[in-house]
Amino acid sequence: MKTLFKNKFTKIAFGLAAVIQLMPGQVDAQESPKEEDFFKIMRVTAPEGTLLEVGGMTMLPNGDLGVATRRGDVFIVENPTSSKPFFRKFASGLHEILGLHYEDGAFYMAQRGELTKLVDTDQDGTADLYETVYAWPISAHYHEYSFGPKVGPDGSFFVSANVAFGDQEWWRGESRVPMRGWIMKISRDGNMEPYATGMRSPAGLGMLGDKLVYTENQGDYMGSGGLWFIDKGDFTGHPAGLAWTGLPNSPLKLTAEEFNKVVDPQKTPNGTGGFQKPENVMDAPYITMAQAKEKLPDLKLPAVWLPHGIQGISNSEPIVIPEGNFGPFGGQVLVGDQGQSKIMRVILEEVNGVMQGASIDFRSGFQSGILRMVWAPDKSLFIGETNRGWGSAGEANEGLQRLVWNHNIPFEMRTVKAQPDGFLIEFTKPVDKASAEDLTSYAVESFTYKYFPVYGSPPVDIKTLKVLGVEVAEDGMSARIAVEGLREDFVHKLSLNGIRAVDGSFSIVHPDAYYTLHNIPSGAKMVIKTPPAPEPAKQIAATKIVPAKTAKVASAVPTEVEIKAILAKNTCSACHMKDKKVIGPAYQDVAKRRYSDEKIVELIYNPQPQNWPDYPTEMPPMAQVSKEDAMKIAKWINSLR
Repeated sequence: MKTLFKNKFTKIAFGLAAVIQLMPGQVDAQESPKEEDFFKIMRVTAPEGTLLEVGGMTMLPNGDLGVATRRGDVFIVENPTSSKPFFRKFASGLHEILGLHYEDGAFYMAQRGELTKLVDTDQDGTADLYETVYAWPISAHYHEYSFGPKVGPDGSFFVSANVAFGDQEWWRGESRVPMRGWIMKISRDGNMEPYATGMRSPAGLGMLGDKLVYTENQGDYMGSGGLWFIDKGDFTGHPAGLAWTGLPNSPLKLTAEEFNKVVDPQKTPNGTGGFQKPENVMDAPYITMAQAKEKLPDLKLPAVWLPHGIQGISNSEPIVIPEGNFGPFGGQVLVGDQGQSKIMRVILEEVNGVMQGASIDFRSGFQSGILRMVWAPDKSLFIGETNRGWGSAGEANEGLQRLVWNHNIPFEMRTVKAQPDGFLIEFTKPVDKASAEDLTSYAVESFTYKYFPVYGSPPVDIKTLKVLGVEVAEDGMSARIAVEGLREDFVHKLSLNGIRAVDGSFSIVHPDAYYTLHNIPSGAKMVIKTPPAPEPAKQIAATKIVPAKTAKVASAVPTEVEIKAILAKNTCSACHMKDKKVIGPAYQDVAKRRYSDEKIVELIYNPQPQNWPDYPTEMPPMAQVSKEDAMKIAKWINSLR
């Protein structure tokens, strides 16, 4: 087993301590710092009237920032990290730019239907040469976005292309013209070769070192977002692009017919000449992507799943954190999410020749949907944002912000690595050994996703795994846990809610990590020294008998902590927020409809999109939600009145 990205970090004095004044009789405690106590979001002021629906960004050698917009403009921002940056329009009249690259005095960008080169030949500060490097077909469908370019090791450009969606089957992704749903490799002289297919909405094209990667949006055949490593001839899961594998230069020969024999397309006639929309039915048989790969060897699984509704809605650009930037996290990967307006941190490792790893929340609260990120010379991170037509947790339609680290080290899981019998967790600061040696400080569960033509998937086959033992390093900088029942090709959620730091007894800023375990490494297993946690039945037996008058708790309004966990578990957070319109209405707006609790439960299982005509994305039936959780959600919503 080897780690792909090695990390170094420096111990820096912390110095944050906000003491909570408690009522008499309570034990003194300190408030644990949050992500915003370490990483500050700063706005980059644009000229009045300038709409920065950022589609692409690139850093110029002189420290200027290149910004391209979905509205077809290219700006050069001088002194971008200053309080008064200067915006100069370099080009305009282009078609929905969704990527930007600069080298040798020229900008390269992906428009809707071509890779374009811009040059200022007369040195007057604006582009006067607009040159087509390569053009690909478009059908004029609104969803045919194109992303890139990214430059490969041999100097060629990589560009990715969205699928369109059907007319009668409006929910089903289609490749109406060649190369939709593909990544293309384009040479400097304009020759194109199809490189890989299976992409649905590949906004997150990137290079991690010399490795081509991309992130995907949840949708049909995409149970959640994720990060894929791409080699020539790969198929990443969405079948639309298989329409073109018969072309002479296709590196892949898998056909749509062969795919449909393994993964049911669910084309059920509706009796009027069309087809029924596939829906998530709780008890219906399903196949996972890993199971499909057993019969479809060309299928490439994501290195890391970004959990649906928690991290993986509309994943965007992945970038490596350079050594020296953002403290202990150098060498790791940041991935943006457009729908949730936040950034995740991904730790990768190679096990038995396969990439896998963990994802952890990093920073939320951005003003709009995150699409692009680029490092500034001062080691801050520029964030390019947009949400028009796409929806995001951040309410602004556009934006350019900057993320700045204050050089204080947060108490976090620095890395999570697979072990033959569990996981090794490294910390950024020493842990309190008493808390780290307590098995109840850890909770582990595993789950996977359905592989089907429904829009996104709930987590399925969820199992709670027993933590058998723990070994804490002498210096307190790591803990190894032995876990019963590890499952290959499953996501393993590690929750460290009971862990505390030596410094201030603080809790971990982000206590949850999601490790996608494709391969369990070989090697020596841990000698179990710590007695296992008591069985749930024993815990109940040791608990005092609850008085009868508290029996109503099950039907009470859940607490904020409880409802947050319920909404995340059932992927409700993917589309709804308490007080903000996102993909779906805010819960407060639902409460204003004054539905009964029972009616809300009914609508969870059988949504009525006609009740919300201002929302273009229909809510699917949420069959995975238990009746108990559905009623708790309903009671909480109605409590918001």
